Amino acid sequence: MRPTTACDDNVFDLNALLHPGTVFEHPRDVLSDPSLSTSEKRAILASWASDASAIASCPSLRAPAGLKAPVTIDEILEALCDLDGGPRNPPGGKPFRLRSTSRAVAA
Repeated sequence: MRPTTACDDNVFDLNALLHPGTVFEHPRDVLSDPSLSTSEKRAILASWASDASAIASCPSLRAPAGLKAPVTIDEILEALCDLDGGPRNPPGGKPFRLRSTSRAVAA
């Protein structure tokens, strides 16, 4: 489905933003839609990641209105990472502590 009303009029269907589950079945569908700008894709994925779409009994799953099957928050965040094209790990590698976090035993 196309979230815009026509190719030439550049009018965005707000239903795709407010209820992405009615237009897209999976976050990768949002990424692969050529009619959406990067900002529109980011807004749709962010609305999908919102806690308002979380399933109460399993908060790691998101089920926006109209979605046939829930998706995990990890799938949504992965799509956002792909959209940004940035590194998946923070620069500089894995952080570590220079000192022990255990308490010194009093002698």
